[in-house]
This record gives sequence, structure tokens and C-alpha cells, in this order.
Amino acid sequence: MFSWPAIPHDHHHFMQPPDPERPAAFRADALGANMISADRPATRLATRLAFLVAGFGVACWAPLIPYAKARLAVDDGVLGVLLLCLGIGSVVAMLMTGVLSARFGCKPIIIGGAIGMAVFLPLLAVVSTPLTLGVALFLFGGSLGSLDVAMNIHAVEVEKASDRPLMSGFHGLFSVGGFIGSVFAIFLLSVQLGPLPTMLVASALMLLAVVIIAPRLLTTTATEGGPLFALPRGFVLLLAVLTAIVFLAEGAVLDWGALYLTGAGLVGAEHGGMGYMVFSIAMTVMRLLGDAVVGRVGDRATLFWGSVIGIVGFAVVLLAPFVAVAMAGFLLVGVGLANVVPILFRKAGSQKVMPSGLAVTAVTTAGYAGVLLGPAGIGFVAKLTSLPASLWMLTALMLLVTVTAGRVAGSKH
Repeated sequence: MFSWPAIPHDHHHFMQPPDPERPAAFRADALGANMISADRPATRLATRLAFLVAGFGVACWAPLIPYAKARLAVDDGVLGVLLLCLGIGSVVAMLMTGVLSARFGCKPIIIGGAIGMAVFLPLLAVVSTPLTLGVALFLFGGSLGSLDVAMNIHAVEVEKASDRPLMSGFHGLFSVGGFIGSVFAIFLLSVQLGPLPTMLVASALMLLAVVIIAPRLLTTTATEGGPLFALPRGFVLLLAVLTAIVFLAEGAVLDWGALYLTGAGLVGAEHGGMGYMVFSIAMTVMRLLGDAVVGRVGDRATLFWGSVIGIVGFAVVLLAPFVAVAMAGFLLVGVGLANVVPILFRKAGSQKVMPSGLAVTAVTTAGYAGVLLGPAGIGFVAKLTSLPASLWMLTALMLLVTVTAGRVAGSKH
């Protein structure tokens, strides 16, 4: 879902860096030897499972939102503030993780983040006051943010050691985890198991995955590098804004999709997560096909038509008279938006306005803010108007991706 090279790649080494005094050819051989430890099935398995756990945990939270709203008896405005706690926790942890990973490596952070998600997820099903839910969401969000950043750093290093692209597959596993988590939670809630027992089972599965992941992760060391973050500017600023908008749309499906479906009377609370489940299926399939699609039609057509399909999807959801039509809309949103963000990240890495590592970091931060902080903004607007009205505003905002597709795809910056 996210791409986070926390420091310039040439400052992140496996084991011991080769001696700079050696001849160039010998240094290349030595570097290749060091990279062999990363290019193993075990490290790829650990990376895929880390992405799977992150997607699974997030998807398990989505069906809990209507239950939490009813349990606390709060309106959309208060719920927006509570969702803001999750976003703040994630962004704070994300910024800290860049520094901590540079110093200690990403292995302990991946393990700690996954365990944190597993521990705090059941709390989200039982806390009974806005304050305690806010604290639990902050901690859950912090665990998610730490895991998300660290596993992407790990994925970057594993891919660097390989002779073929791996990142799309890794990110696809996040979507697979989202689908599995949605189906899992909806099924257990539908058979009346209850929110707490459902989340306890989910937590146990996540901890089991950690047991498998931990011994297979890379043990990396990092040298001191340049700044870990920079404010985007120029063309990179445009990429950051577009990324935030697209991730905001994804966050809206996650955090408000269930409430919209239940509030519109299309489904009961136990089936509220169906929209995110359908969205996750479409996103997963299109990510797995993404490289072939973009290679065939090009960046500009993918950005333009992808955003158009996403906009049409949101309109279909908001105009749906019954649940089947709404599900078709969520499918269109997933299909349309799946390959937009990878292009934006690639453009951030290839532009010349600022160092590519810092550009990708800044764009990723903007996207993370969009997906985690944006839904809180939707809640505030919904409080002033209505939830459908706020979602229509988001749909209109996505037009910016459509109208800038030519500039983004054809930029020579």
C-alpha cells in the first residue's frame, strides 16, 4: 500500500559495507556477496507475511466502527475526532520509525508493530468511553504506522538484493490481508460470535504470524545519512497532493463505507464491512495485474481513466438504491484507484526537483496523512452537512487527479 524508503538507499547496508579502499570490481563482488543473505525465500516470506498482517489488522477494525459508534452513542463529529486519534498515532509513529529504523534496523520495529496491533485490536471491541477508545486507537494506529514503514524499508532492501521486481507483489499482499480480514470479521460477526471473541481470534492469528516472521527477517545495520524527511516542493508537491487525495478516498472506504451502507439502510451492522471487502478484492486483482496494464496503456491513460473509473464508482455507491449496486460501485473504486498511486510513487522517484529518496518519503507521508487523517475531516464535514454530502465532496476532489494526468505522466522535471 505504501512505499517508504526512510533513508537514501546508498546509506543502508547489509552486514558490513565493503572496504572503500578495495578496487571497484572487487567492491562490487563483495557487495553482491553481502546481498545474497537478503535474496532468500525466507526473507521474501517474512516480508509478505508482514504486509499480510498489516492489511488483516486494518480490515478487522473496519467492521468494528458501527459497533463502536453504537456502544459509545456518539455522532459522526465525535467519531471523526476518535478516528483522528488513530491517524495521529500512525503519523507520529511513522516519523519516529524512519529515525529508529536507521539506527536499529527494521526487524525489531516490524516485530513490535505487529505485536502491538495484535494486542490493541481486541481493546477496540470493548472500550466503552470516547477517551479510552481514543487512547486505544492512538496506540493501534501507532503500531500500524510503525509496522507499515518498517516493512516497506525491509521490502526495499529485499527487492534490491533480488534480480527481479518484488514490490508490487508485496503491496498486493496488503490487499490480500485486507480481503481475508474483511471476510474473517464479517463471517464471525454474522454467526453472532460477538466483537470481542472475533478480535481475540484475529489477534491470535496475527501473533502466530509474528512467530513465523521474526526469525526470517533481515538483521540490518545503518550508517548515518542525510535528512530523513523534507517538505515537498514544485512537481513533488503536486505528486504529494494527488497521493493524499487518492489515499483519502481509500481511507473513506475503510472508515466510512460501513457507516454509509448501514446508515442508508442497505445492510445491517454485521454486514457493514462488505463494501471494504469488495473494494479490497478489486484492489488486489488490479495490483497483481498492474504492471501489465500500465505497460500496455501507459502512465497517462492509467492516471486519467483510473481516476475517472474511481469517480464513477463513488457516484454509483452514493446513488445506489440497493446493496448490489453499491457493491458494484465499491468494485469500480478499487479497480480505478489501484494503479494510480504506484505511478505517483514512480514519478516521485524519477523526478529531479529534489533527491528521489526524500521525494518518495515526502509523497508517502502525504499519502499516509490522507488515508489516516482525511477520514476524520470527512467526519467533521458530515457533522456540518451529512455523510453523503461529504463523500460527494471527496468525489469532486478526485477530479484533480483526472485533470493533471497529462502533466504528471508527461513531466520532464
